[in-house]
Amino acid sequence: MNARTTFLLALLSAFLMWLGWPPIPYTTPILLVALVPLLIAYNAIKNGKSIKKGRRVFLTAGLTFLVWNTASIYWIYNAISAVNQDNPLASALVSLIPYSLGAFLMTIAFWLYYRLDRVANKYTAYTGLIVFYITAEYLHQSWDLSFPWMTLGNGLAGMHQLAQWYEYTGTYGGSLWILLSNILAYEAYASYRSQKSSRKLVPAYFWFGIIVLPISYSLIRYTRYVEKEVPVNVVTVQPNIDPYDKFGGMSAMTQLDILTKLSDSVAQPNTEYFLWPETAIPEPTNEDQIRSSASFIKAQSFLSKYKNGTLITGIESLKFYQDKETISAKPAGNGGFYDNFNAAMQVENSANVQFYHKSKLVPGVEKMPFPTALAFLAPVFE
Repeated sequence: MNARTTFLLALLSAFLMWLGWPPIPYTTPILLVALVPLLIAYNAIKNGKSIKKGRRVFLTAGLTFLVWNTASIYWIYNAISAVNQDNPLASALVSLIPYSLGAFLMTIAFWLYYRLDRVANKYTAYTGLIVFYITAEYLHQSWDLSFPWMTLGNGLAGMHQLAQWYEYTGTYGGSLWILLSNILAYEAYASYRSQKSSRKLVPAYFWFGIIVLPISYSLIRYTRYVEKEVPVNVVTVQPNIDPYDKFGGMSAMTQLDILTKLSDSVAQPNTEYFLWPETAIPEPTNEDQIRSSASFIKAQSFLSKYKNGTLITGIESLKFYQDKETISAKPAGNGGFYDNFNAAMQVENSANVQFYHKSKLVPGVEKMPFPTALAFLAPVFE
């Protein structure tokens, strides 16, 4: 098989992965066979006469994962260019980071599979492929440049009815299922082409079982589930404030007026929870002095009309220290230090207040990646 054919197979896998990926509805099952063309290309390279097989494997897998990632999260460029309209080239360069970084980790996993496949039997190599790939996903979800959007298990979001067993395995169980299905589908294809005996269908039976059993369990669980009714009156508000007005043109008090009026328009006397969106209180607020904040006083005044009411709202909060207690703490200008948080605040009618700090932050936007090693870049992220 020549290089052109293997590259076409790589592109076919990328297309099938994109086709099965959310938000396209009802195409999710395609993910269970989408990597088969790539595996066909891989085995053609491995069994061919090419001298630089490792490089061809890396480039072929890299093409699949780069095209799939770029096609599935193309909207990142639109989001960045909307903020940076005067410099589309800079927006394109920044967009390459999420497009290529995850694809690179996936490609490394596939290349490590090739290296293992050279010295081990195919069953060990397949196990290695699954381990390498899921490890790469875990790394990409856990490190300072995290972007877990393209974790394979997330692909079942398009048909959640098939993922009812995620409560036991999480999304990595979905990644395992998709990888195992593709491996068995490839083995079924290869066996059917190479064998003439009745045993050539054995891998197809295994593949059929690995598809049908989880789907059957999931659908049975989904259709038989009965919600336990514990009625709670909840009001959720989305004010639809333009981001440019939110952080520039519109005062915090005006935004709170919109939120309280919308909440009052649909609330009932027995409403128990009011949910406001992320950074609904946009002005930086000292957590230790929250009760003297004008925004808090206004929110408390609104809440006093509902005797059972509790407000959960997004807020941009600050925490001040005498010393540099955290790696992310920045000089406050008065000899101390501070951290700023994208937080959730719960305010009860009794004036009891709790804060929850968002732990998974967007690299570059909400946090500086690798703050110790890249401390010299701190001014860029402030």
